[in-house]
Amino acid sequence: MMSLFFSSDRNGVPEKNNSLVVCFGEMLIDFVPTVAGVSLAEAPAFKKAPGGAPANVAVGISKLGGSSAFIGKVGDDEFGRMLSNILKENNVNNSGVRFDKTARTALAFVTLRADGEREFLFFRNPSADMLLREAELDTDLIKQAKIFHYGSISLIEEPCRSAHLAAMGTAKKKGSFLSYDPNLRLPLWPSPDAARKGIMSVWDQADLIKVSEDEITFLTGGDDPCDDNVVLNKLFHPNLKLLVVTEGSEGCRYYTKAFKGRVAGVKVKPVDTTGAGDAFVSGILYSLASDLNLFQDEKRLREALFFANACGAITVTERGAIPALPTRDAVLRFVPKVSA
Repeated sequence: MMSLFFSSDRNGVPEKNNSLVVCFGEMLIDFVPTVAGVSLAEAPAFKKAPGGAPANVAVGISKLGGSSAFIGKVGDDEFGRMLSNILKENNVNNSGVRFDKTARTALAFVTLRADGEREFLFFRNPSADMLLREAELDTDLIKQAKIFHYGSISLIEEPCRSAHLAAMGTAKKKGSFLSYDPNLRLPLWPSPDAARKGIMSVWDQADLIKVSEDEITFLTGGDDPCDDNVVLNKLFHPNLKLLVVTEGSEGCRYYTKAFKGRVAGVKVKPVDTTGAGDAFVSGILYSLASDLNLFQDEKRLREALFFANACGAITVTERGAIPALPTRDAVLRFVPKVSA
């Protein structure tokens, strides 16, 4: 199954000039407990790791061999400069990064408790990422995007929300493929209702949407996330080209106008699930950047989704997000072990 996808020139390392994925949103510092399976209060110590979903995706694409850029704002502080340098070290174009002298880089403490639930504690009051203004956008960079990728956290507060909408509008006008991972973080929103409205406010503009089962339940007001009718009737919109539902270690489901199906996951022993969804998104956007018509061929789409599943699986075997994101060679070495 894998050889067709990986040996094709069309799906090799994307051309730097015409396959740029621009990721917009937050970049922050994740503090992850040095001991697994404990609550934040019980953690004896924390390991500092760069994070923020859109930034994770940008690095993930670059590590796979693709071309990516990140647009966002960090504090004019040690952490902010460190994050900008991490982008550069990972061959991500960081010319769209801005530094704020009045606010700190965002911090997030995140853990996977023994009961399997993730626990978040955010320090952003406000943080620099929330203060990106439309006037600070690198519009020339946005106009180069073959794919423009974003989340929903940048939609929570002004002025970043207006900057987000302007960036989306610029990308759409230039014909970019729009990719949306809502990445629900309920504690950051004023209320659940505000979260639902905010996330859905840009829903119908995306070409690709990736959601988790929990997000489906939340967005539909409690409906069964495993029901195809729920997904197709409530979440699939006329402009959408591909909707992907991630199911953690079980894999993912996919929906297009022409077909739907499921791709099995890759079994590993998880250490930390932080960044797994971002690694998955990196994998599928890396493939789509090479060929935006991928979603029209079910066989090739399934191969690309299996590759994305493997990206997510490798990432959960290490702590933190960016440090755990795999290279293309790592995925190819890993895949034969699970596809035999």
